[in-house]
Amino acid sequence: MTTENKSIVERALAELIGTGDVDALEPLLSDDFVHHTPDSTSSTKAEWLAALRTVPLADMRVEVHHVLADGDHVAMYSRRWIPGAGPGIAVVDILRFDDGRIAEAWEIIEGVSQVAANLAWWKSAEH
Repeated sequence: MTTENKSIVERALAELIGTGDVDALEPLLSDDFVHHTPDSTSSTKAEWLAALRTVPLADMRVEVHHVLADGDHVAMYSRRWIPGAGPGIAVVDILRFDDGRIAEAWEIIEGVSQVAANLAWWKSAEH
């Protein structure tokens, strides 16, 4: 199952970026899919797909650096750019599978231009 889940993630990303077709993701997500962000907000399947439709996917470049799978979880680290939108972002996606479909996703995004400041985040804290 671990290899199959990893293949689903790789195939979904390749199709999404290759075609820009957000609707191609819909059958890969469970009906009660939840997308989580670092600010503790979450969105439903319909909300997340609607938000994804606003991203200029056809212009996006993606470099996948790691895809790791363990049990019902797949983690992926990638770098993403959109021409004219700055230096890009680094993204960690953590996906939980249930019955062959993605049930939950956690997404952590860091602007590449903010890496130096984020590596020393504690220095800005008042003591």
